[in-house]
Amino acid sequence: MIPFEYHRATDAEEAVATVAAHPHAVFLAGGTNLVDHMKLGVAAPHMLVDVSRLPLDGIEETPEGGLRVGTAVRNSDLAAHPLVRERYPALSRALLSGASGQLRNAATTGGNLLQRTRCRYFQDVTTPCNKREPGSGCSAIGGWDRQHAVLGASEQCIAVHPSDMAVGLLALDATVHVLGPDGARTLPLAGLHRLPGDAPERDTELAHGELITAVELPPANALTRRSTYRKVRERASYAFALVSVAAALDLDEAAGTVRDVRIALGGVAHKPWRAEQAEEALRGAPATEEAFRRAAETELAAAQPRDGNAYKVPLARNTMVATLRNLTEGRR
Repeated sequence: MIPFEYHRATDAEEAVATVAAHPHAVFLAGGTNLVDHMKLGVAAPHMLVDVSRLPLDGIEETPEGGLRVGTAVRNSDLAAHPLVRERYPALSRALLSGASGQLRNAATTGGNLLQRTRCRYFQDVTTPCNKREPGSGCSAIGGWDRQHAVLGASEQCIAVHPSDMAVGLLALDATVHVLGPDGARTLPLAGLHRLPGDAPERDTELAHGELITAVELPPANALTRRSTYRKVRERASYAFALVSVAAALDLDEAAGTVRDVRIALGGVAHKPWRAEQAEEALRGAPATEEAFRRAAETELAAAQPRDGNAYKVPLARNTMVATLRNLTEGRR
């Protein structure tokens, strides 16, 4: 038994102050990731500050017509919300692609964004891992790398981010509201997660003690409504993505061209990957399979696969093409 303190926060400000004052304290929400890591010995916090009962579990429209989702909203509730299903189908589909029904009933919005990699070496405390123990080495480099990154990796870490929800939110241009010791701030979801660089132990740009309080979706429009999420995995359920694609498409139906597009990839990098080069190539282009394929190849030109995961490059390309083609045909 590894001892730790447990504290149930009464409000967000108290939770932030408590964690900020203790260097080995962490927030506890659904616990679906953190508790696993405590059992494995990957994480050993001295204090758990429970934020799961704070009044941060609401879903409400913003004055601009967007949607504000509290950090404690459960994944199952968010996926089933009528406005999410109608206006942001990519998010609903991404959530329903993740984990199992039981876990979605427990997992929270904020916790989902902050879940850590499922790299087998990160979870095995008998092996070197720079993410778990900086400077110890990366066992995946030269080891079993079939599920690892092909974009944005470094010589320090080639692990991938596991969240499905984060990929859907990235394609929808979501923003994140954060409360920290120095007050509140807002950042785009694209700026939340980090590539590994020389500090793979840092998954996000959040400082110690900062708490995600809400995620905000932009006003719904033709782009967000024509959106979807496609996940390729080794089995039909309860498996992490080998490659996933969230896409939102706005078409000029008369001209048969792409008016606007958003594309995000999962399973290919240390963070959810925004396919900005593919998006740029598609704006104003014909909405054809050939154009989709050229855009996907442009995005993946920088990929640096390893022997065990080279399959991810054509898989990502084909998944992007299939996802965009289905949206063009009005299928999700």
